[in-house]
Amino acid sequence: MILPGHTFTRIKPWFLFQVFVPLLATAFMSQVMPGEGFGQGNDDHDRVAVHHIEPDSRGGQAYRLVYLVGVPVQVYWKFKTDFNNDFLESNKYIEKHRFISRCGNTVITEDEYTHTPKAAFRWKTTIFPQRRSLEFILTNPEECGQKFHYGHIRIEPVQQGTRVTQVAYFDFRGAAFWAYYPWRGGMEDFLTYTAHWEQRIILKLKDRYAD
Repeated sequence: MILPGHTFTRIKPWFLFQVFVPLLATAFMSQVMPGEGFGQGNDDHDRVAVHHIEPDSRGGQAYRLVYLVGVPVQVYWKFKTDFNNDFLESNKYIEKHRFISRCGNTVITEDEYTHTPKAAFRWKTTIFPQRRSLEFILTNPEECGQKFHYGHIRIEPVQQGTRVTQVAYFDFRGAAFWAYYPWRGGMEDFLTYTAHWEQRIILKLKDRYAD
């Protein structure tokens, strides 16, 4: 996924987390993330908004990611629900993608990521066609060095094409450091890259899902 998308970088050494998180959080939030509203400019489909939101009651971190894709919602929905696909591995963060099974509207997939090549992240995604939404959860968090990771994706038509909103809640050692790290490899960088990758790949594949 982002996809669900969707894994998180473990940054070492851990003393950096203890020393720099408060400073990074203050500096990063002072710049605050862009708003969710998208205007009518030509660069709308390059816009990505990442927001920190209230985390799970158990702790950890959470985000809301909003971006536009330049295809009709029906096309994007078919693309997003094609779990047995050959395109996810073109994302530079995804080493391997494997479709496991589908029973009704519940799909099991497995992903390996470039920064955790020895861990297979097994995702359970529930599809809600009537409201065009997906709910995802990592079913083996301990094996992946996490406490929990779950969220949902909402897809809706807009004048420019389709708006995608992804919300996720997660926790692992160093989660706060990764979430507020403002440079390459941090959460904003990872999510922004993934959204831009999806904006590009759907334009290449739109004819496949147009029928």
